[in-house]
Amino acid sequence: MNWPFILKTAYRDSRKDRSKLILFMSSIVLGIAALVAINSFNYNLVKDIDEQAKSLLGADIVISGNHPMTEQIAALTDTIPGDRASEVELFTMAYLPKTDDSQFVRIKAIEGAFPFYGVLKTEPADAGTQYQSRQQILVDDGMMLQYGLEVGDSVRIGGVPMLIGGRLMSAFGSIGAGSSFAPLVYITPDLLDQSQLVQPGSMVDYSYYYKSGDDFGADDWEDMVREDFRNESMRIQTIEDQKEDLDEAFSSLNYFLNLVALVSLLLGCIGVASSVMIYVKNKISSIAIFRCLGMKGSEALMIYFVQIILLGLISVVIGAVMGSTIQMLLPVILRDFLPYAVEMDLSWRAIGEGIVIGAVITSLFALVPLMDVRRVSPLRTLRASVDDIEGGRDYLKWLLYVLIVIAIAGFLWTLTGSVIDGAIFTVGLLIAFGVLYGVARVIIWAVRRFFPRRSSFVLRQGLSNLYRPNNQTQTLVVAIGLGTAILTTLFIIQGLLLQNVGSMDAGNQPNMILFGIERDQSEELAELTREYELPVIQQVPIVTMRLAAWQGKTKDEWFADTTRTASRWAINREARVTFRDTLNPDETLIKGEFTGYVEPGDSIFVSLAERFAEALDVDLGDELVWNVQGALIKTYVGSIREINFRSMQTRFFILFPNGVLERAPQFQVLVTKSPDTETTAAYRSAVVKAFPNVSVIDLGMILSTLNDILSKVSYIIQFMAGFSILTGLIVLISSLFLSKYQRIRESVLLRTLGAHRRQIMRINFTEYFMLGSLSALTGIFIALIGSYLLAKYQLELDFDLRWWPILMVYIVVVGLTVLIGLFNSREVVQKSPLEILRKEIG
Repeated sequence: MNWPFILKTAYRDSRKDRSKLILFMSSIVLGIAALVAINSFNYNLVKDIDEQAKSLLGADIVISGNHPMTEQIAALTDTIPGDRASEVELFTMAYLPKTDDSQFVRIKAIEGAFPFYGVLKTEPADAGTQYQSRQQILVDDGMMLQYGLEVGDSVRIGGVPMLIGGRLMSAFGSIGAGSSFAPLVYITPDLLDQSQLVQPGSMVDYSYYYKSGDDFGADDWEDMVREDFRNESMRIQTIEDQKEDLDEAFSSLNYFLNLVALVSLLLGCIGVASSVMIYVKNKISSIAIFRCLGMKGSEALMIYFVQIILLGLISVVIGAVMGSTIQMLLPVILRDFLPYAVEMDLSWRAIGEGIVIGAVITSLFALVPLMDVRRVSPLRTLRASVDDIEGGRDYLKWLLYVLIVIAIAGFLWTLTGSVIDGAIFTVGLLIAFGVLYGVARVIIWAVRRFFPRRSSFVLRQGLSNLYRPNNQTQTLVVAIGLGTAILTTLFIIQGLLLQNVGSMDAGNQPNMILFGIERDQSEELAELTREYELPVIQQVPIVTMRLAAWQGKTKDEWFADTTRTASRWAINREARVTFRDTLNPDETLIKGEFTGYVEPGDSIFVSLAERFAEALDVDLGDELVWNVQGALIKTYVGSIREINFRSMQTRFFILFPNGVLERAPQFQVLVTKSPDTETTAAYRSAVVKAFPNVSVIDLGMILSTLNDILSKVSYIIQFMAGFSILTGLIVLISSLFLSKYQRIRESVLLRTLGAHRRQIMRINFTEYFMLGSLSALTGIFIALIGSYLLAKYQLELDFDLRWWPILMVYIVVVGLTVLIGLFNSREVVQKSPLEILRKEIG
């Protein structure tokens, strides 16, 4: 093959159409930019996880659970050398005398020099190390700013005044989006004891921290004692576990980000394939002349392949540079969901992978339409009736299809780290593109089959452009349809989440829950609630207990039984149980008969929630023995209930009848509804003043926080999905720009035959309106099906659509298509046919 001749010819042939070639390849730039930016972020994130895991955990070993460490567990921890610390964590109310406000807070009472690695960032700087010795507290900076608090002010927790010793600027190992629900307050164990917040039945978490040093094999020790700790409902976490947890926590984010990049890249490649196909169509005459002069089909192929591949490589490099710049924005966008500040360095690995992957996939997609260059008939120079491409099956093109699938599967394999997952994703993508392509083919067939031959001239011309040679229907339906589907699915799921969250505070749904109420406080608190004209929707007692035995075996015997089918969570959970003589409206009896009262000495039949009964693998009549704070009570399964978990009232997996637990140690929960935020604030402050041990959960505040979090998540998803959408728009622009050169002869012919400008514009408007509508409707249809399946079977949400965002997506897509199409047509209607023919065709 004469390479000097091919290169020279490729250069000369491209001079006239070089600007078109640049537009052809522009669609690949955003795909590569997304790929490089996201991979750079992922690699920097993984690198920082290894470096930050120890400082995020704060210790070499952490043992945690919802009950204090037992003697058996304490004996196992005696073998751990080094320093130790402990933590008690619970939620409660804080009263702020300075502003007469109250706030639901998360308390951490730490004993010891924790954290062993890393520091608490405070103002003043020494407050993090001095607050314990000074018997002061550290308060979340956001809470202090909200209420205008200063260092030296006091806060009442559990009725005990506590002096603020410093602002907590960065909560240890916490993430910003979660901390906004309940601001964090660090106190000392002595202050916690004075508050008397920890009572039987209180919802408290306990953590124990150990600084064992590098010489102690923390992971080996964990392997030896893990089962003993699990049987006691205690969790062990080491630095390696922390790394795995962080990797797992961000794996879904990484998958999503990379799939966005992949979709953008594939859309760009579709644009390349479409552009090259049209470019080749425009070059048929030139190729036929080359063939008449004796040039081989392979040589003609190489002339145009050199043009495409060189500009493709340039586009890939530009995309890599752009991606390296964009990666700096990702930590800013994701900062509320990252536990630490990610250091963004230039990732040569990501750049190299982006260039290689982009070059390979772009070349493969470009080669598919270029293969037709080999089969252009020389007779095309003599007779226009000769087919552009010689017939016959092209096996090389089928080989290229196989190589494209292999390349995509290989990329997904490296992305997921699993051959099976990569194959599943590949099949899913093929199905998605297959559906879009099939819909496009059906549209072309339907328009041709049911063509309105008696309609106006303008409508017939516009519709016929959907199936005429060189039509853009398939390309636009696939590219714009996929982008529309992504955007519409985003808006639908976002709307469903916000609607379901908002419905929790609608109508007669309760919006305030008070817990930690002592038995002798219940009547007085109910009276205070009525004084504020608030309804007492529920006031139920709660008794804490643990499962000691069932079906004739103790818990230890069941754990030793290798045939056990019961889930560990159901066995080990600290059950919070109530008792009453009737079922609530949100409970449906599905098995057995509910017993509402038990006479002394009679058998006790309890009612279990369906989920709990399945997890424990018990049925009607099975024996259950409960440890009620030291006393054993034998019961039997009398009924099984289905619970509606969307109701904002108290729900219990285990329900006792009256006559059994009335004298057991217990606390109560009160559920009410406040009409507005002013009443909520006044009532909450009154409760905290009169009953410092009672915690008030304001559902309105929780819903506001959830809305904020959902807004942040939606913003991130919209930003990332923007890569796909922008790539689809570039494909749209380039495809419609190229269609100008395909339709120009028809428009000039119509002008020559007497068609006036208005008719030409109407014909083009009809074509582009139909193209935009069909593309948008196809994408919306796919989004409706996908979001329904996602909402119904994955998120378990009510599928109640908001049609306004969907209508806006349709209007925007159709509007852009029409505007770009008409913009491309302006030259045809503004200049004489002869001038246009000389410039564009001659």
